[in-house]
Amino acid sequence: MKKLVLSLFVVSALFQSCSSDDDSGDNGNNVVAPATYVFEREGSSTVSFSGQTTRIQMAEEIVTALKDNGSTEAQIDAMFAHVENGDDFSNSDLNASDKSVRSKVAASTDYFSANSTEANAIKDDFDTWISEQVDVVFQSWNDVAAEGKAGAILQANGTTIRYVNAEGLEYNQAFAKGLIGGLMIDQILNNYLSTSVLDAGENIENNDAEVLESGKNYTTMEHKWDEAYGYLFGNEANPAVPELGADQFLSEYLDRVSSDPDFEGLDVDVYNAFKLGRAAITEGEYTVRDEQVEILRESISLVPAVRAVYYLQAGKNNLAADKGSAFHALSEAYGFIYSLQFTRDIATDGPYFTKAEVDGMLADLMGDNGFWGVSEATLDELSDDISARFGFTTEAAADASN
Repeated sequence: MKKLVLSLFVVSALFQSCSSDDDSGDNGNNVVAPATYVFEREGSSTVSFSGQTTRIQMAEEIVTALKDNGSTEAQIDAMFAHVENGDDFSNSDLNASDKSVRSKVAASTDYFSANSTEANAIKDDFDTWISEQVDVVFQSWNDVAAEGKAGAILQANGTTIRYVNAEGLEYNQAFAKGLIGGLMIDQILNNYLSTSVLDAGENIENNDAEVLESGKNYTTMEHKWDEAYGYLFGNEANPAVPELGADQFLSEYLDRVSSDPDFEGLDVDVYNAFKLGRAAITEGEYTVRDEQVEILRESISLVPAVRAVYYLQAGKNNLAADKGSAFHALSEAYGFIYSLQFTRDIATDGPYFTKAEVDGMLADLMGDNGFWGVSEATLDELSDDISARFGFTTEAAADASN
């Protein structure tokens, strides 16, 4: 799949560039997207998103620690809210960094700069998942899970063990999938691609005049766009020519959604919009840029929606015969539903589902006895609600093979 995606990216990009040369492209402003995400000024790259790469790599180590019952709450908390030069990670470069994951969760300009109450509540959710994983799940590591009792549950394959709370939820899955929305999607769609960020202060004037940031080879607007790109492609071996699946967050699940024939080409749409939008910034064509922002908001928002429905249906299909597999799928669905509050509907300029709606869906999913008591009817209702809001069918999202 990765090689196929790579081929699609390059072919699509080349086609777009050729058509732009012939007829000014679809944008009508003579903006030509490069074949790959390469932008230079006087022979040197203008692309930089090291902070995004750092946070993705930090998040990878945090999720690994959440699956290691030898980890302490203090250790994982320190990783999540890392302080410069703290000895928190296996990678010395991450330890030296002044970046942290927690500081950027629910931290977008558009959604949370004037809404600290919700931002703090969301951060508290992630803190709680850490503490409950250590205090409840780790303490029950060698117990057999049962209704109302945390512990280990074996999948029907006889080899894979899942570690759940008393309601059947894997906190590590809630945390990892919740980060896709709370960190990656929120920062991309509601922060770095926000007009209030791209056009802040004198950004337009400085971009038009090619006034560069001090000591850098990019304008502020170019850099903000690249930082959005970095939260998706920043962990790639070659971010200019991404293959996807380079981390377990948005990169992996854009790949998986695009592998479903019903959503084939979504990855190409995202990659091309990022390239054309960045080229438009270089050319000072802000209408074209904003058109690409809309494409990115619509396309990236689909990822948690499709995967939420996919895992709700996978959980339903295994609920009777294989509770280990069902609970694992429903834990992933939990995290993806949580991520829906960070999506961006271009029709309303807000999330497809508000925080209150997401909280309501999660309450329905957990019911009185968590996954032990959830009904197939409830899983279908949640699936259909999400599918209808996003304009696809439950069947389209459920029939993927991965």
